[in-house]
Amino acid sequence: MAAVAELKAVLKDTLEKKGVLGHLKARIRAEVFNALDDDCEPRPSLSHENLLINELIREYLEFNKYKYTASVLTAESGQPVVPLDRQFLIRELHAFEESKDSAI
Repeated sequence: MAAVAELKAVLKDTLEKKGVLGHLKARIRAEVFNALDDDCEPRPSLSHENLLINELIREYLEFNKYKYTASVLTAESGQPVVPLDRQFLIRELHAFEESKDSAI
């Protein structure tokens, strides 16, 4: 019995170190959301403001390498799969970008 418990612990540790365990957990969560999502009930239309807010959140998630969380956000929110152009966001938000910020 101890050998099985040790094998489970080593396997879990190995999968965590490789990042596979996190990926699997995120994938399972995404599939659960997809299974629970009622396709018969239409989503409300995405307002211009919410589109911009969601895009900022997606950019944050992708910058921090939360790609699985970003994919769930995209699926649940109805956000376009292709991200909005960064320059478009800057113009729409009346923001400015310094040269040092463009690499971020």
